[in-house]
Amino acid sequence: MQKAPPSPPDAGDGADGTPLRVRTAWISDIHLGTPGCQAPALLDFLRDLECDTLYLVGDIVDGWQLKRSWYWPQAHNDVVQKILRKARKGTRVVFVPGNHDGFARRYVELSFGGVEVVEDCLHQTADGRMLWVTHGDLFDGIVQHARWLAHVGDAAYTLALELNRWFNRARSHFGLPYWSLSGYLKHKVKRAVSYIDDFETVLAHEARRRGAHGVVCGHIHHAEIRTIDGILYCNDGDWVESLTALVEHADGRLEIVRGGRHQLPPATAAVPAAEPEPAATV
Repeated sequence: MQKAPPSPPDAGDGADGTPLRVRTAWISDIHLGTPGCQAPALLDFLRDLECDTLYLVGDIVDGWQLKRSWYWPQAHNDVVQKILRKARKGTRVVFVPGNHDGFARRYVELSFGGVEVVEDCLHQTADGRMLWVTHGDLFDGIVQHARWLAHVGDAAYTLALELNRWFNRARSHFGLPYWSLSGYLKHKVKRAVSYIDDFETVLAHEARRRGAHGVVCGHIHHAEIRTIDGILYCNDGDWVESLTALVEHADGRLEIVRGGRHQLPPATAAVPAAEPEPAATV
């Protein structure tokens, strides 16, 4: 497993219970209400996390799955309570709904338990860059124009996760590491790779149109920091397989971190932490 570079002296990595002290954190695609959600790992991360602002970048609760069948174990309720507790204790918590929790868009500009609900927003980093924060589904052609296909894809992804669980139990019996079917398909199937590339490019161009230096999004469960045509593209990943978050350090440096001491089943290979190139001035 490739290890991320060490954190600055004033920040722990959070992986062993030491605090992860950062200016800002972004998490998305938790999918509370589904068996695939790794709530215990997320609870570990949230307990270790100390930040001024926490952005919840969509698909926090999976309304699609809950409509099909109710699934809400205690660990999922604990995640909600932990987030609300952070808000009560002074962390600014901003919720940007996604497609799976789109019902929350009816409550934009309201606040619940100290959690602000917004359609999207701008975040200014410590080094002065403006980042547009959005879930990303509104710029996904399949979600917007072929909703039935998006539901089919969601069902297929859920099936892939279930197959993963059974398959990896067998691999674990033989001492083999975790292997992700959905991750393999995302990175190896040509159409999936093309879809991800197109999504990233559209979001970067929209960020430029809005006058931002970059964009922070979720939606496609693919954590990444890279520059696209001079615009910084950041995706914070998910809490179903990769267990990743995007964080901003006190100096404005952005990094993808992986959290959670309890990983059931084991997550995919860690996403290397990366320090992005400075975004071009718009």
